[in-house]
Amino acid sequence: MDGVLADTVQLHLEVWEQILAEHGIPYDRQKFQNIYGLKDRDFLPYLVNQPMESEQLDSITDLKQLAFSKAVYGRVQPLPGVVDWLMRFQSWGCKQAVASSAPLHNVEAVVDQLHIRQYFQALVTPGDLPGKPDPAVFLKASQKLETPSKDCIIIEDSLPGVEAALRACMRCIAVANTKPVEALKQADIVVSTLAQLTVEQVESLF
Repeated sequence: MDGVLADTVQLHLEVWEQILAEHGIPYDRQKFQNIYGLKDRDFLPYLVNQPMESEQLDSITDLKQLAFSKAVYGRVQPLPGVVDWLMRFQSWGCKQAVASSAPLHNVEAVVDQLHIRQYFQALVTPGDLPGKPDPAVFLKASQKLETPSKDCIIIEDSLPGVEAALRACMRCIAVANTKPVEALKQADIVVSTLAQLTVEQVESLF
């Protein structure tokens, strides 16, 4: 979702800065860019470069998720090509799911703000399962869609997401919305935006 359907990186950064400042916790802003794409509970100890107790993790991530779900309204738009491809996949009879490291209420907030919920048969988050680069959330999505892994295409923008797709034995289209093209070369196809993705490229995956 983040970085594929909408550019939410700056919004996440602003919310993290606010929440961590309120708790007096310093962090490395550059590290944010390097590890973006993990579950918040996995992301936060790396971001602040120190281990954290479970209660503190729960408290800070809950506050961050609530702040993000409020901040998202009026702040996000679909990235180029997103709606065209959602419509095209739907017209082809493809089942579609959001498979995100974000908590469900944040996924719902973004999808509803973009007015694209009607394209998805499932909104999938890892919950208690491990986050990306573990493939659990993608495998969970394939089960929800009743579609074998080998027949799934993942569209990702993050390095943990691309790795998770490969570990799930799924095909992967990487969109260089948050990372440079050369950083995503492990994916089957890499495009600068979904607006540049062609029907022929998608057909080539099968």
